[in-house]
Amino acid sequence: MPPPVAEPVGNAPAVPSPAITTATEADFVIVGAGSAGCAIAARLSEDGRHSVLLLEYGGSDAGPFIQMPAALSYPMNMRTYDWGYRTEPEPHLGGRRLGCPRGKVIGGSSSINGMVYVRGHACDYDAWAELGAHGWDYRHVLPYFLRLEAAHGGETGWRGADGPLHVTRGRRASPLYDAFIEAGVEAGYGRTDDYNGQRQEGFGPMEMTVWRGRRWSAANAYLRPALKRPNLRLLARSRVRRVLLDGRRATGVEIERRGRVQRVAARREVIVAAGAINSPQLLMLSGIGDGAALRQAGIAPRHALPGVGGNLQDHLEIFFQAACRQPVTLYPHLNPLAKAMIGLRWLLRGDGPGASNHFEAAAFIRSAAGVKYPNVQYHFLPLAISYDGRSALKGHGFQVHVGPMRSPSRGRIALTSPEPTAAPSIRFNYMSHDQDWADFRTCIRLTRDIFAQAALAPFLGEEIAPGPDRQSDAALDDFLREHVESAYHPCGSCRMGAADDPSSVVDPECRVIGLEGLRVADSSIIPRITNGNLNGPSILIGEKASDHILGRTLPPAENRTPWLHPDWRNRQR
Repeated sequence: MPPPVAEPVGNAPAVPSPAITTATEADFVIVGAGSAGCAIAARLSEDGRHSVLLLEYGGSDAGPFIQMPAALSYPMNMRTYDWGYRTEPEPHLGGRRLGCPRGKVIGGSSSINGMVYVRGHACDYDAWAELGAHGWDYRHVLPYFLRLEAAHGGETGWRGADGPLHVTRGRRASPLYDAFIEAGVEAGYGRTDDYNGQRQEGFGPMEMTVWRGRRWSAANAYLRPALKRPNLRLLARSRVRRVLLDGRRATGVEIERRGRVQRVAARREVIVAAGAINSPQLLMLSGIGDGAALRQAGIAPRHALPGVGGNLQDHLEIFFQAACRQPVTLYPHLNPLAKAMIGLRWLLRGDGPGASNHFEAAAFIRSAAGVKYPNVQYHFLPLAISYDGRSALKGHGFQVHVGPMRSPSRGRIALTSPEPTAAPSIRFNYMSHDQDWADFRTCIRLTRDIFAQAALAPFLGEEIAPGPDRQSDAALDDFLREHVESAYHPCGSCRMGAADDPSSVVDPECRVIGLEGLRVADSSIIPRITNGNLNGPSILIGEKASDHILGRTLPPAENRTPWLHPDWRNRQR
């Protein structure tokens, strides 16, 4: 059976709900139909008591480039679906400007990402609470992961079974996947059959948000079913220009749609869920932020919050690549005819190579003794290729994406103009600490040790990148400066924390500090970046924020003990 064709997303009811008197008024107005925004829209509308209006600048997600998992390199490089952001010249990377793809489409970045699903480590969330995000420790977020997941595989009791977000595993058809896992075990690391369960640390299968051969984005998981309700309305192609304030209270937003500027009234609250780049930009366009910076950008300050746009974080990674001595990689699928046949099979049957993101094996390890929990992540791919779909060599190869998880570097988002159409200035200050360089050199050397194990010996050819001639610290630093890339996990730019912390933007209930009727709920509120990819944590934020918005009784804490290496203080593996 072919996969079901994604329905064009628009206004679900043929006649507007009586609860929404016009197209420009609702109880709750949500800005952004991304990972968190879709979850919030679904949860706020599910009991039918409240009218919900969801605003999204992007358009339909129905195209095969989005829905076919193996086509993941296309939407993140298409201006139709991507905002096309680039960083400012990064001073510690030789002035390179790195890409920062963000979803400009229904489903947001969950519609253009790599579909890798990682909750993050339990200690990540305990660190959030220590940083002032009280109630976001692991005990209190685990119930939401159980609520949001429909995990097909994984550790019984630790995983959700009937949530909206389907999480699956690939078939690992290439022997390279299992060879990589076995190489990790041979190198002395542990095995984990479910890094999203009790034990993250170790080598094992990787999970993906793919269901029945299709990308299972937040739009497919949450929004499309919710749009059948009469009290939820979606306005696509709506550029939100600013949040409207009446004194200290948010009363709605100003939007531009079909060439007209309109006011959208929020009877109860405005929830900004526009992501790590656009959420701080919108607050600043609304006069919320650092007063001096706002005046410099031509914006009249309305509410002083110096933390807006700061604390910006990301994961960096390198592609550690090697030639493969056996024809067991995805290389034969790269020619145009093979791609056409894969696409046709997917369209007709919904299976085959097109139905996977091909990230089917993973690892989380600690870089040194004394590191309490994993700080290095691996994505394994049986192909040597870059995110833009270009092959690294003409022949069979394989690679891991590897990088440190907890960089101390912090950047910022800033306005370049008072015009909403102007792209913001993005500077991550990548690799601005000596620790960043030391951690990456360690990643490379640990990877070489893993690749040298017997399990990979039948397959391992010449090291392509960084290359066998790059051995010294200086040589590795030169490689990193030229080749390190973003893993596309921006976060932290509207930091959640204690209300009396001057760096905080929202409190632990996602309320913008000092204002009423305004919340931010997306990856921008993350105090410190989690271990792994951010789609899962972003959906978690949407789930938990919705309970705070509605004033619901929160689920009881889950008192489960995550696995830590019993001798982590003295052993690296």
